[in-house]
Amino acid sequence: MTQAKTEPATHTGHHLCMPEDARKRAARRLKIARGHLDSIVTMLEQEDAYCVDVLRQIKAVQGALSGAGEVVLRGHLEAHVATASTRGDSVEIVEELMEALKYT
Repeated sequence: MTQAKTEPATHTGHHLCMPEDARKRAARRLKIARGHLDSIVTMLEQEDAYCVDVLRQIKAVQGALSGAGEVVLRGHLEAHVATASTRGDSVEIVEELMEALKYT
């Protein structure tokens, strides 16, 4: 008997949704990042763009993205990973998270 290769779980069928608070906080941080990114593009369209100013804005975008990632990760850990054993999907939850984090 051969086993079929399973794909990483996405849990969309299990109704594991991002907690509302985390979703709102992450969206807020991403909007901040978008604002900084728009600022960078505008700065670079000007001939007198100063490198250090551009670098500061890039760091601000990175910080906002990192903050959004932390909010999403914490929400996932608290809402889904911590409760995985009671649902019986610990292995799938861990595999899914490891797959997602290998791109960071």
